[in-house]
Amino acid sequence: MKYIGIEKKSEGNFITRYDVTYRTVDDKEKVYEMISRNKEISTLEELNGTEADAVVIIVTNETGDKCLLNHEFRMAAGDFVYNFPAGLIDEGETYEQAAVRELKEETGLELYEITQVLGTSYSAVGFSNETNITVIGKARGEFCESTSTVEEIDACWYTKEEMRELLKNNKFAARTQAYCYMWSREE
Repeated sequence: MKYIGIEKKSEGNFITRYDVTYRTVDDKEKVYEMISRNKEISTLEELNGTEADAVVIIVTNETGDKCLLNHEFRMAAGDFVYNFPAGLIDEGETYEQAAVRELKEETGLELYEITQVLGTSYSAVGFSNETNITVIGKARGEFCESTSTVEEIDACWYTKEEMRELLKNNKFAARTQAYCYMWSREE
C-alpha cells in the first residue's frame, strides 16, 4: 500500500475523525475512515504517533491470587463491560503517574508496585491510532466509587475460578478478555 494523504473531517472534544487516502497493491485508490486523539495529523509520521495516549492497568492484590476488573458502563457499547482500569495520560504526566492516578480515581486503590511495563499497543487498530502502555503491578486499599461523574464503575477482585466463570457469559473489552483467559488458566 502507498500512503497518499490524510484529511481532517471533524473534530470533537476527545477524538478527531480523518479520511486517509492510499493506493492498494492493485493500483486502486481507497479512503480509510479513522479516529484519533491527535487533533492535527497531516503526515504519515504524525499518523504513526510517538507517545502513548493512554495507560492500561493490570493489577493483582497483594498476595497475587486475585486480579482486578472494572465492570463499567461504556457508552459506545450501550452496556456494562468488563475491562481493566485505564485512562488518558495527561499532558506533562508520565505513564507511571497516570497509572497511579487513574487506578485511584476509578477504584480507590493504591498502585504500590509496578512489576512490568509492556510496550505500546493499539486500543482499536481497525479504526483508530490511539495507543496504550500497559502497566502491570500490585494494588492495595479499599474500594471507593469512581471520582468521575461520567463513569459508572464497579471494581472488584476476582480469583482465577471466578474469572473463568465471568468469561463464559459476560461482555469484555477484547484485550481484557484475552489477558483474563490466559491469567485464569495459569497454575
